Amino acid sequence: MGKKNYISLYWKCQLIGWSVAALYWAFQGWNNEGFRLDLAIIQFVLDVAMYILITHLYRNFAKRNRWQDLSLEKLIWRMLIAIPAMGIFYAVITISKLYLVQPLFSGYRSQTLADFVDFNGTGILMAGIRLMAIWLLAYHLYHYAKREIRLSVQNAQLEVSFKQAQLDNLSAQLNPHFLFNALNTIKSLAYTHPDRAGRGIDLLSELLRSGLYRGRDMLIRLKEEIEMVRDYLELEGLRMEERLQYELDIDVSLSGMMVPRLCIQTLVENAVKHGVALEKQGGRIDVIIVEEDGFLCIRVLNPGRLVHGETIKGIGIRNLQERLNLSYQQRSVFSLYEVEEKVCAEIKIPIR
Repeated sequence: MGKKNYISLYWKCQLIGWSVAALYWAFQGWNNEGFRLDLAIIQFVLDVAMYILITHLYRNFAKRNRWQDLSLEKLIWRMLIAIPAMGIFYAVITISKLYLVQPLFSGYRSQTLADFVDFNGTGILMAGIRLMAIWLLAYHLYHYAKREIRLSVQNAQLEVSFKQAQLDNLSAQLNPHFLFNALNTIKSLAYTHPDRAGRGIDLLSELLRSGLYRGRDMLIRLKEEIEMVRDYLELEGLRMEERLQYELDIDVSLSGMMVPRLCIQTLVENAVKHGVALEKQGGRIDVIIVEEDGFLCIRVLNPGRLVHGETIKGIGIRNLQERLNLSYQQRSVFSLYEVEEKVCAEIKIPIR
């Protein structure tokens, strides 16, 4: 197919803008004595052609010197020089045109050029400066706005790419961290309960198959996350036996919700390591997931107490907090608090 011909926005604005201005000037002389339509048409064509020429020459000069890439301050200084210069150019060609076509209207030349300039020059110059200022402001404001929009889009794309790179990096940290802990559990079983080590390997295989290495899948369904949590708790239960009890209280209507991969597993792992494992008699882990006030609320409770001023320093929790901030633009909430002699780790995720 052949290349389609089209008129650019610039030329449309030039033709329409100066045509409207020229028509306005023509209508001003409509009621004047000696008005002739043929001469008005000539005036119209000359006005449109001359003023497009002036502004187009400026446009080429500005583009050649890359004025559209200047800062606003530098551009303003250049415009303060360009506007009077273009106003003078406008006045010169307008006075020349009017002086040359004057005999066509009156049949004779009533003034010398010097008298004509003296009588009309100041008004034409002021009109030229005003018109050129309007044109330059419109032209540069359009390009300035266009540049700002382009930069905003580019910055947004860079921010998304940066966040994705951060998420990829955090995900890459998670996998070896979890795998190291799981292998330690199986190693412990191999020494203390060899018969259970086989089941431990099966559970670890299931965890890996279920999505631990899903690459760029940062969000998974809540149902899939809970399946991994169950496998992890069973794996830890093989090692800790009756010292580890757990209960999952999940609102099944939320099973299809998307959550950050390994977010609940990280909380459960932390609850086992810093809660149940430190208690001589062990304890119970409660996982509660409900919807509250437009948020998906995930709570993991374990026995123990918070030391005043204590902060979580584990890589898993720090990693989780960063992933939540990146994925939900600071709209998610992570908190750690004590309730009824238990430590509760809570995540609130906005429901999308």
